[in-house]
Order: sequence, then C-alpha cells, then structure tokens
Amino acid sequence: MALNIEDKKLIVEEVSAVAAEAGSMVAAEYRGLTVEQLTNLRAAAREANVQIRVVKNSLARRAIQGTKFEDMADTFTGPLIYAFSGEELGNAARVFKNFAKDNDALVVRSLSIGEGCMGPESLAQVAALPTYDEAVAKLLFVMKEPVAKLARALTAIKEQKEAA
Repeated sequence: MALNIEDKKLIVEEVSAVAAEAGSMVAAEYRGLTVEQLTNLRAAAREANVQIRVVKNSLARRAIQGTKFEDMADTFTGPLIYAFSGEELGNAARVFKNFAKDNDALVVRSLSIGEGCMGPESLAQVAALPTYDEAVAKLLFVMKEPVAKLARALTAIKEQKEAA
C-alpha cells in the first residue's frame, strides 16, 4: 500500500522521536523470516524494553537525521528492521543476538551506541554490556572488597596482638 506524504511525515516524526530518546540502535536484515518468527522477535523485544520499527530505508534515513545515529544511514540497504534500546545500551543488541542464534535469516547490518556506526562484528561486544543493575552491583562489589580486606587485616592484627 502506497503511503501519502502526510503518512510518511508521521512515520518520520515517530521514528525520529524514538531515535532521539534511544541509547542504542541496531539495523538488521530480516529477509526470509516468517510472520511467526517476526512476532516472536517483537515479543522478545517488548520484554527487553526495546522498540522495533519496520520502515522504508529512505524514511529511516530521514528520521535519524540530526540524531546520534545519523552515521548509520549509509548501511540502510535491503529489507531492514530497526531496534532501539532505551537507557540499557546493550538490550537491542542482546535481543537480536539471542534471536539470531535460532534464526539464521536475521542478519545484523550495523549498530550504534551513539559513538559512531559499528559493523555486525561488534554485536557480541555491545550485547555483553552490563545492564544498569549489573553495573551498579559490580561497582558496589569493587567498592566493598577493599573495605572487607581491610577489616580482615585489622582483625588479624588484633588477634596477633592478643596472642602476644
């Protein structure tokens, strides 16, 4: 179904608003996926708080102009599905990586965490980024460990002095 100019403007505005708020973006080719597989991908994305859009590449290029993802526009060829993560930078990459394990037809073309366009070889690295809660837990562990070692050292010194 052909879109009129007003519909196209609405789509560009909608995708542009999503891209402006997103922390990361992934573009993947979905040629060969069934409707059921795409439905499963959308469900997995919803669970991970990832927004997925399927729009014409020309509209996607317009939508990301002026955002931190505009350098990805050169990679928009073929039938693409676009995923946008919120604050959790690795969520979109994680969803696509996990989905691609069982579905070879999903091929990541490019991704970005706002620091330039990356190729598909970076998908695993971005997917491995910790979530906010994981990062806070790791930071707290790093901060707690020296204090725990100091407490053990002080306890050992106290026991040595009591034994002497």
